Amino acid sequence: MAGVFITFEGGEGAGKSTHIKLLADTLKSKGHAVVVTREPGGTTQGDGVRALLVTGDVRRWSPMAEALLNYAARDAHLNEVIRPALAAGKIVLCDRFMDSTRAYQGHAGGVDMAFIDDLERRVVGKTRPDLTLVFDLPAADGLRRARLRQDAGPGAAEDRFEQKDLSFHHELRAGFLAIAAADPRRCKVVDATRPLALVGADVLGHVLSVVDG
Repeated sequence: MAGVFITFEGGEGAGKSTHIKLLADTLKSKGHAVVVTREPGGTTQGDGVRALLVTGDVRRWSPMAEALLNYAARDAHLNEVIRPALAAGKIVLCDRFMDSTRAYQGHAGGVDMAFIDDLERRVVGKTRPDLTLVFDLPAADGLRRARLRQDAGPGAAEDRFEQKDLSFHHELRAGFLAIAAADPRRCKVVDATRPLALVGADVLGHVLSVVDG
């Protein structure tokens, strides 16, 4: 049986990582084989690229360089983790994937979308998500949550994108909503302003409609 590929998308502080963990536990309790992964990351190469992208000065890379770095990591991630897991019939839950490049580097960063389309076609190919959950909340609220998380977390802060000005994050939110509107069959927008339990129930409902459908 083919696996199921589910991606979690949204701006900073939207709650993706929290809900992936909760969902994974629920699915495992129902007997499903689940792989939880993230981008950039998921492999040794990807973790190295992650350190380059999410730490350091906000001007460290141009949006074009960011797109190329993300796709270098994504190629390894697909070949080493995602495709083998799907071939083994597992459910793959991925914290960010191709839509983050479209939103961050394309919509908000200004990289030519035709260039991103070409990268996506060549690297992602047919390995597209069966379901993408887009966590949506106002940009200022998400940044506030993200900064609280950084203050509480250990080690070097992964706050390079949080350092970008609020206008970037407004564009980012609009970009994710535009992606969801253009592909409503795959993308489901989740209102992330609500309490944890309500958001979690919404997430589980969308996922079970795909996994059990």
